[in-house]
Amino acid sequence: MRYILPLREGGSLPALAEADDDFKYVLKFRGAGHGVKMLISELLGGKITEALGLKIPELVFVNLDADFGRSEGDEEIQDLLKASEGLNLGLHFLSGAIAYDSTIKIDPLLASKIVWLDAFITNIDRTFKNTNLLMWHKELWIIDNGASFYFHHSWQNFDAAAKTPFKYVKDHVLLPQASMLDEANQFAKEKLNDDVFREIVNLIPEDWLHWNDADETPEEIREVYFQFLKTRLKNSEIFVNEAKNARG
Repeated sequence: MRYILPLREGGSLPALAEADDDFKYVLKFRGAGHGVKMLISELLGGKITEALGLKIPELVFVNLDADFGRSEGDEEIQDLLKASEGLNLGLHFLSGAIAYDSTIKIDPLLASKIVWLDAFITNIDRTFKNTNLLMWHKELWIIDNGASFYFHHSWQNFDAAAKTPFKYVKDHVLLPQASMLDEANQFAKEKLNDDVFREIVNLIPEDWLHWNDADETPEEIREVYFQFLKTRLKNSEIFVNEAKNARG
């Protein structure tokens, strides 16, 4: 209903906006650089975060009509909003939250779970430079999973991509504190399964699954994501061992 301000620290130029439920959301736009694939990463990564019992702002689908942001004077933002008409994604705005300071010590199992999560979803963007973690009400909250599942940008060799060790884990902001990776792996395997993955993948709107660079139908694309998640969980020791080696 109301565009409040751009959040320029995000590469995809998300924005703070107010919706018709009177709540404020951080909007991620389909018209941004990586388009709907970034929204899919946010959705899948966010729902897997929830399934693991980790803190993440509520995710919502957000419809933008043609009039949204019409009064915005910035030409770059106007173009982004015009390209984002239709179904987008929002995260509930955590008013008063502050960026996580990497010098703050946290529970080693929690750190290990978050490192496990990012290695699982291949999220390259939770580093010392850009933690994408917030402290809110004295708890650690996860935001911004849009740089996950990067295999879908080339859209090939899905099985091989699911079995990669994720070398970028060496740059993870919480890796130095992640001393319980085996315990985190066991925990995740108790929480995640085919039923959870199927439910999450089925949340991807068909509107986001008509790609110019893929021959598959929307249902076939969902199946690729499902098989990726299923295979990656089955072979989690590959990326867990990479993380343990990076710690060493």
